[in-house]
Amino acid sequence: MLFSSLIFIYLFLPLTLGFYYLINPEYRNRFLLVSSLLFFAWGGVSYSFLLLFSLILNFFIGKAIGTKSNRLWLTIGVSINLIFLLIFKYANFFAKNFSELFQPDETYQDLGIVLPIGISFYTFQAISYLIDVYRKTTEPQKKFVNLALYISFFPQLIAGPIVRYHDIAKQLVSRSHSRASFIYGAERFVLGLAKKVLIANQFALIADSIFAIQADNLGTFTAWIGIIAYSFQIYFDFSAYSDMAIGLGRMFGFKFLENFNFPYIAKSIREFWYRWHISLSNWFRDYLYISLGGNRKGTKRTYLNLFIVFLITGFWHGASWTFIVWGLIHGLFMIIEKLGFNKVLEKLWTPLRYVYTLFVVIMAWVVFRAETFAEALGFYHSLFIYKPSDINVDVLMNFFNLETYIVTIVALLGSANVFTLISDKFKLFYQRNSATNQKYMLFTIDFLEVVSVVIVMFMVSMYLVAGTYNPFIYFRF
Repeated sequence: MLFSSLIFIYLFLPLTLGFYYLINPEYRNRFLLVSSLLFFAWGGVSYSFLLLFSLILNFFIGKAIGTKSNRLWLTIGVSINLIFLLIFKYANFFAKNFSELFQPDETYQDLGIVLPIGISFYTFQAISYLIDVYRKTTEPQKKFVNLALYISFFPQLIAGPIVRYHDIAKQLVSRSHSRASFIYGAERFVLGLAKKVLIANQFALIADSIFAIQADNLGTFTAWIGIIAYSFQIYFDFSAYSDMAIGLGRMFGFKFLENFNFPYIAKSIREFWYRWHISLSNWFRDYLYISLGGNRKGTKRTYLNLFIVFLITGFWHGASWTFIVWGLIHGLFMIIEKLGFNKVLEKLWTPLRYVYTLFVVIMAWVVFRAETFAEALGFYHSLFIYKPSDINVDVLMNFFNLETYIVTIVALLGSANVFTLISDKFKLFYQRNSATNQKYMLFTIDFLEVVSVVIVMFMVSMYLVAGTYNPFIYFRF
């Protein structure tokens, strides 16, 4: 079940919210746990048993670590979590590469293992809980329901953000609810829904249409449109799911940390990773990079640690060599900047720093989006070896319309943080007015927000009813 589906928006979510606020607060965590398991089972009942096993395993391992506080139980818990991740996410990848290496003349037979949606997210959350308990940064959870809800809570189950246990441990026990918080959550959810359905999906149609063209038949102008469209798609899609998760969490009283902070205005690759998928970056920093020694064991070891972190970052995104190379590209530029290029960047004209970062990021998206290296190389060839786009006119003409132009302008302004800057200026203007004017302005703002939410929900609903393109790009995560 996707957040951007009519059945979630108009059936699952209203019923869940309604029952949540009607029942005794003492039973709300139990209700949310059951709701989350039903949400997960919607996509495949068989893999619900895997999630249940993870919940039970990590509850008892966490208690054992908290009681005995030794590395053995931590090793057992982390190992079992990773083994299940390796089996269900990477077994096909390893088997295929083994077959190609040692049995090149035989046709590879797929193992038939289907990737359970969200396994990367809930596995990392479980591991972070065990490590936090071992490090004594948090107490082991004594109630199974609370820990199970932390790992399986449906807003962040299938596409993140990766919520760390110590960030919401207190909220699992007691959390506040207010009208203002609920309204903020609803508005944040609608914002994410609009970003997904009205912006990301439109760019997805463009990107998928262009990437489906054979490299020999792909013009240069068309290729650049394709990769720019994909860059917008993945940002607005991924950040949309984070917005929706944060909004949904707030509607149920949970406060999740931000996961995106306008990464396309970063002035270096290092800054990009401070702004992109923040929860994943922080997870690898705190649980892998620091555990490897961070920058405490000399320069060479620091570079090696960065290499390992970005190697695994790429592999985390999917069982493919293209994802690994994507991770290594970012790791390479992180090392280059750490070697001294960051000092060069600081002296450059700011627009050139933006251009540098965007160029690296967009070029890396090519190999991230491509299914194979041959496809990626063909796409790079089309980008930089000029070929006329006359052969792609039939594809391009589908997207040269007013709707595309409007969505592109909104995407440009939105990803460049322009709307937030305008909002901040307006708030400053509001604060400088008299109390009487503030009262009228506040009423106007509230009214406009309600109208905007209603209009956006109507537009989203019309798009979904019409059956417009609505892909889910995290099935490989």
